[in-house]
Amino acid sequence: MIKPIVAVVGRANVGKSTFFNKICGRRLSIVDDVAGVTRDRLYADATWSGRDFTIVDTGGVELASEDVFQKEIFQQVMLAIENATVIVFIVDGKTGITQADEDVAKLLRKQNVPVVLVVNKLDTFDLSATYEFYNLGLGEPMPISCHQAKGLGDVLDAVVSHFPEKIEGEEAQGIKISLVGRPNVGKSSLVNRLLGKKRVVVSDVEGTTRDSVIIPFKCNKKDYNLIDTAGLRRQRSVERQSVEGYSVLRSMSAIEMSDVVLIVLDATKEVSEQDVRIAGFVHEAKKPSVVLVNKWDEKIVSKDEFLKILELKLAFMSYFKVLFVSALTGKGLSDIMLSVEEVYENASRRITTGILNDILHDAVLNHEPPSKGGKKCKIMFATQAATNPPKFVFFCKEPKFINFSYERYLENKLREKVDFSGTPIELVFKGKEEEE
Repeated sequence: MIKPIVAVVGRANVGKSTFFNKICGRRLSIVDDVAGVTRDRLYADATWSGRDFTIVDTGGVELASEDVFQKEIFQQVMLAIENATVIVFIVDGKTGITQADEDVAKLLRKQNVPVVLVVNKLDTFDLSATYEFYNLGLGEPMPISCHQAKGLGDVLDAVVSHFPEKIEGEEAQGIKISLVGRPNVGKSSLVNRLLGKKRVVVSDVEGTTRDSVIIPFKCNKKDYNLIDTAGLRRQRSVERQSVEGYSVLRSMSAIEMSDVVLIVLDATKEVSEQDVRIAGFVHEAKKPSVVLVNKWDEKIVSKDEFLKILELKLAFMSYFKVLFVSALTGKGLSDIMLSVEEVYENASRRITTGILNDILHDAVLNHEPPSKGGKKCKIMFATQAATNPPKFVFFCKEPKFINFSYERYLENKLREKVDFSGTPIELVFKGKEEEE
């Protein structure tokens, strides 16, 4: 284990996600008054007293509940517990011990993992309110108020005290991959297939995945981080202050933090306006991507027909790379990580100034830059300024004459000579007197 893992568990609405967010210093976990908002595990890195660790938020455990999600939430919580170095068990100091608390405590007493018992919502820090929690048989209850950020340091001191004295190895690094798409296109099923282990709640109810779940994994001896985002819906149908509204914002954030984005479509449905909008988000964020047409085992049109539809709908990102897959049968899944590596390599590609200017010279010979009012635009030379995405700066006389058509022409010439499939490239035109 590269880092200690701290799993935050407890019944619904005791403040687990608020605790998680306070420790991370960012609003990564959704906080809402609706019970069961956090359904999947959510990972984040944190540091306390010079010790790095991974903290994991989990869904609320209500063993007696008949909620359709409880069985799968319980499986996710158990996976988090099984992988934990330390467990933080949070209870509600205002309501006292409930049957659900006793059920969770009974479960934790069977685990061979240190447990830090935390009593939340003690805004007045009345320690007498913690006494009854000794009955849970998990040691000394520690009072906190997540709302006022009281007592968190003491809890973290207790957590860190259970870490191994020496942790060998370095933090795993790897390509960050996010999956985005409309609800119910099969993103979570693809995650589970890719990982070979059920890690994300899967249901036929739209919008099941509300949080972005970050999952480190290995493939072909390489490190990766997989981000399963909440399904994106039409903006007008999502209130910004709603739970789902936060999910949409998080999906956008996940795109920004990704190295490669997997855009998931449903082969059994038409490519919708929202599918195109999601692809547009990825394109505008300048992220390399792979379009995954999922549920191909239930296809409604031929591959050639689907490709023609994509070429029309995604004309703004003609560089797109597509795979036809099925999370249900496993068809095409072996090609996903190969394609991820390919588009990331293309986005990271740097070409020499000599090759770039040879391509530019040939392009200008075939089609000169635009002119206006007797004045001509002359491109003198070009250089590559950055990667991820590749960025090329063209130094010109009269750069203002460069229009969209000529810019697209130069981009196409670059793509003809160099493999930039699956990644956007950026072209910048500057006057000779301008500095980069």
